[in-house]
Amino acid sequence: MDKIKVLNISELENNQSTVVNVNDKEIAVFNVEGEFFAIDDRCSHSDESLSEGEVYDCKVECPAHGAEFDLKTGEALTPPASKSVSCYQTSTDDSSIYIEVETNA
Repeated sequence: MDKIKVLNISELENNQSTVVNVNDKEIAVFNVEGEFFAIDDRCSHSDESLSEGEVYDCKVECPAHGAEFDLKTGEALTPPASKSVSCYQTSTDDSSIYIEVETNA
């Protein structure tokens, strides 16, 4: 696993989200009350951008059909999604947000 800097903390305001591209993969990064989470950006049901969904209770709701995903685990919590999305470990230092991703061999 590689730890890759994806953003400066100052770039992602509280209760906001954005998409970063890591190794040709779109990853949604969420700031929830100062805690950072990262999951695949595409809904497993409708291929919509999860970073554009509503966030509450550490879950994101897909903007297309309302499927909910747990930001801590990537688990699909409600229909119509039944397949989880990948979840990535995040960490921070004084100024940066990092995501752990598989290295390309």
